[in-house]
Amino acid sequence: MNDTGQSSQAARSPGPSIKYVAHHAGVSVGTVSNVLNTPRRVSERTRERVQTVIKELGYVRSEHARQLRGGRSRLLALLVLDLANPFYVEIARGAETAARAAGLGVMVCSSGRGGTDESHYLDLFAEHRVRGVLVTPAATRTPALGALRRQGIPYVLADCRATGPDTCSVSVDDVTGGEMAGRHLAAAGHRSIAYVRGPAHLRQVADRGTGLLRALAEAGQTDHVTEIPSDTADVSAGRDALARLLGLARRPSAVFCSNDLMALGVLQAAYEAGISVPRDLAIVGYDDIEYAAAAAVPLTSVRQPAYELGSRAVDLLLGEASGSAGGAHTHRNIVLRPELVVRKSTRS
Repeated sequence: MNDTGQSSQAARSPGPSIKYVAHHAGVSVGTVSNVLNTPRRVSERTRERVQTVIKELGYVRSEHARQLRGGRSRLLALLVLDLANPFYVEIARGAETAARAAGLGVMVCSSGRGGTDESHYLDLFAEHRVRGVLVTPAATRTPALGALRRQGIPYVLADCRATGPDTCSVSVDDVTGGEMAGRHLAAAGHRSIAYVRGPAHLRQVADRGTGLLRALAEAGQTDHVTEIPSDTADVSAGRDALARLLGLARRPSAVFCSNDLMALGVLQAAYEAGISVPRDLAIVGYDDIEYAAAAAVPLTSVRQPAYELGSRAVDLLLGEASGSAGGAHTHRNIVLRPELVVRKSTRS
């Protein structure tokens, strides 16, 4: 029993301190601190010696203690709607690369498109005093963002355009993206088109539908547009959408989905129902995730520059953080342009 108790106590004991590292490296505590935070201020020889001791001792600095001493967090937070969607994973990749270049890390969380989880994570970010927050809001109005600002934590909207002058954002022109899809289908001769859309409260979803209708109006085809709503935006929602489309008296010849996951669900269900794509049904998705090109019938999709979106959002956030620390900062709303990628799902 004594051995068990000693092992448990040892497991709970703290790791080596910065003083311990300094002693073993034969340098001052300040030198070790400089190696960790401002390595350029330390000679290469001393830096290598200290880093070797850090590795040998397994020293891990306490970020919390560093912040209590007046330091700034080296952590950014990214909150997206759904990490099951590869589009948001690509945003995270772009954000991580830009953050790493600035010597920072990124904590990535998913709100699951829900306001409750969103508020929970935003409060958690505030408690941990992160350097800044990148967020794709689940709703038009998010009170927790105001709480971040009151606590001096900057934030930038990612994949959502800011509506006020005091917030930075990076978004994609989704109205133009919807227009691209609509013009493509109209030019291919489709006269009856369905829009399979995700949650109605998402601005991106509404804008893509607006663009579709605008393009079809230009072609004089608005009389035959069917909207298939869904509370989710995943593969199962796409499969369900096709089942509903098959029950219509006038079946559309083409489908535009508000993201690729839904489009892939429509494609799967069409294959199982014996519907030929694109001969019997043309399909256009949105995002151009990796799986779009790899589908059994490669999917035509409106490509969003997700990686660039994440990277540029971090750049804005770092500028916002510098402004919060007393530097000059001008809020910017960057709008990126989508691109239509035509593949076999709309081209015979």
